[in-house]
Amino acid sequence: MARIAVVDDEENLRETLSYALRQDGHELSCYSDGEQAWRAFQKEPPELMILDIMMPRMDGLELCRKIRTRNEEIPLLFLSSRDEEFDRILGLEIGADDYLCKPCSLRELRTRVKALLRRCGLKSEALPAGVGNLKISNESCRAWWKGSLLPLSISEFRILRDLKSHPDAVRTREQLILAAFPEDNFVSDRSVDSHIKRLRKKIHSVDASFDGIETVYGMGYRLRRGL
Repeated sequence: MARIAVVDDEENLRETLSYALRQDGHELSCYSDGEQAWRAFQKEPPELMILDIMMPRMDGLELCRKIRTRNEEIPLLFLSSRDEEFDRILGLEIGADDYLCKPCSLRELRTRVKALLRRCGLKSEALPAGVGNLKISNESCRAWWKGSLLPLSISEFRILRDLKSHPDAVRTREQLILAAFPEDNFVSDRSVDSHIKRLRKKIHSVDASFDGIETVYGMGYRLRRGL
């Protein structure tokens, strides 16, 4: 069971999502706009948030930005309409972990929520064995640098895993997009650059000397062998 916040200005949708997730034993809090959700978040953060994009007073993108200034680990899942492709891409760039298009399948929503909670819930998982400072667990979608767990989103983890799987090889932005967003064919090159920037920042937070992700101008990115 997890504490989940649903933030959407459509009352019927809030009720539908809440009912579906309560069937899985979760505790739900619902908010009709971003400001209301932000005030509640500052008092007691939930364990997962489902955010609409278009909302009054504070939209989902701004709420996502604010949350990421306080908390890098809480899973954020966006709901968006099919004609809001730019907003969906921007949401991933600023730190969302996943998104679903409206109208969404409740079965798929529940499956994605379970996957996000599984990724963030294995706090006591043993550090994987292996040589080098960078350790990867494919089972839990987690990564460690020099023994410190990195607070990565799913897409950030996928990019790092892809780079590590091809040491010293240049991975193009197109290849990294496919690795990070296998279900989306419309993510921009800019999204990869944003994810690489956040990856470097998160590793720097535990090791300020890290310089293992190299930019190959005009081509893509490369992870140095032996990390």
